[in-house]
Amino acid sequence: MLYNTSSFFVSLALLSLSIILIKIWHHHTKKQIDQLSHKKDGKICQPGLDVKPLDKFDWETTEPQKFRPFKPIYHITMALKSTSPSDLIIIDRNYLSRIQERRLIMTKHQNHTLGCLPSGVQAVKEAYSYLLEYLLIRYPTLFGRDEKLFRNRVTGVSLPLLPPDDPIIALRSLGETVEDDMFFLRETPDGHECVGFVCCCPSGFDPATKMGKLLKDIHQPVPSYEKIGLSMERYFSRLEVGKSACRVNWSITTNPELFNVAGNHVNEGDQVEEDMEVDIEETRVRMELQTLTRMPKTRAILFSFKTYLYPIKEIKEEGLGPDLADAIDGLRSGNAPGMWMYKGGVRWGRSVSEYLRW
Repeated sequence: MLYNTSSFFVSLALLSLSIILIKIWHHHTKKQIDQLSHKKDGKICQPGLDVKPLDKFDWETTEPQKFRPFKPIYHITMALKSTSPSDLIIIDRNYLSRIQERRLIMTKHQNHTLGCLPSGVQAVKEAYSYLLEYLLIRYPTLFGRDEKLFRNRVTGVSLPLLPPDDPIIALRSLGETVEDDMFFLRETPDGHECVGFVCCCPSGFDPATKMGKLLKDIHQPVPSYEKIGLSMERYFSRLEVGKSACRVNWSITTNPELFNVAGNHVNEGDQVEEDMEVDIEETRVRMELQTLTRMPKTRAILFSFKTYLYPIKEIKEEGLGPDLADAIDGLRSGNAPGMWMYKGGVRWGRSVSEYLRW
């Protein structure tokens, strides 16, 4: 009887040990699977691996970047260059005022600033988690977290760490956290398709009209786009996880408005006032710092851009008036002469060039 009792307890102990070992193995295996799900091109693709923290960053004293890509002859090119994943989001002293303005724009123009197709939901959710993690690493003086919440120390707003089920809520949250606009692109057999967006700073187009369209259709109004269209598709397809690319695009606007779904561009058939007198005080050089990033899990392309507005007077005071005037005149030449009309030079070109050279 004693022998049977001892055998029973030994068997029970072995069974308990087996259960513990199985649980340990299952946990370890699940962890490995989770890690592998983040791997692409032979490495784990988490923002923390490539993003360098700015431990002493002071947003209130950080001046906006200055871009001056003025050339005397305009050529339509991709003009992409490699950039560090650390520079995905650039923050400066305009951060709080821009975020406040974006909130108002999204509230007033929700149908034009936020959108997502069913095929874009997972990409939006991934970008939500990716960007929050990025911000925590890159800007530890601005953002913090606890077990469940991401905390913005500048705006005082808290967000759930897990992405909301509603992609529009997720997009709005991102739009109130960073000042970069974002378009999500999914690769299809016919090309890259826009499947989601948050865009508060459109310049002469309605973001909502880009939903479900391919790159070639999105850029249909752009003169001579066919000269770079295929190259863009190939580049997007080959973009690796963990790599980023950027470019700068410039234009002139006769007002300082960030949200403008019409008026900045001139399309075929538009009736416009040629050689109009412009208000120099209101005129801006508008530039977009555009960045391409591949999301690790969904493989979606995140096309993001930050908009900069420089008073035209600032350019002249820097001594670059003749350079910009030459660049404006150069829109007529080069490999895309239609840019003079498309960018609106037919309306403001004479007045602005005369001011810059005077």
